[in-house]
Amino acid sequence: QVQLVESGGGLVQAGGSLRLSCAASGLTFSTYAMGWFRQAPGKEREFVAAISYSSGTIDYADSVKGRFTISRDNAKNTVYLQMNNLKPEDTAVYCCAARRTGWASRRFREYDYWGQGTQVTVSS
Repeated sequence: QVQLVESGGGLVQAGGSLRLSCAASGLTFSTYAMGWFRQAPGKEREFVAAISYSSGTIDYADSVKGRFTISRDNAKNTVYLQMNNLKPEDTAVYCCAARRTGWASRRFREYDYWGQGTQVTVSS
């Protein structure tokens, strides 16, 4: 069965960095677009970043542009989110998602599989 497992979350001070990983199994990873979304308590799910199946298209939310970097290693069936200069407002549960069509999207409804999420907490 398809599984997406996030790791790398934790507690970090403002200005610090974290790298999230999402390991995929049960799918042909190299044909799927991958995305990162986050949700903080009391807030709606928010798009963070997405990458197409071949890394030809990369998209970021304005709130993270210049600070976060999404990348993928198709040989390892893994997508990463490097988060630098973290801010308290980045605190959320971060989930990775996989999209069959292979094209990057900001819409969570267009993704087919989801991980369970990993908590990122940024203290001020």
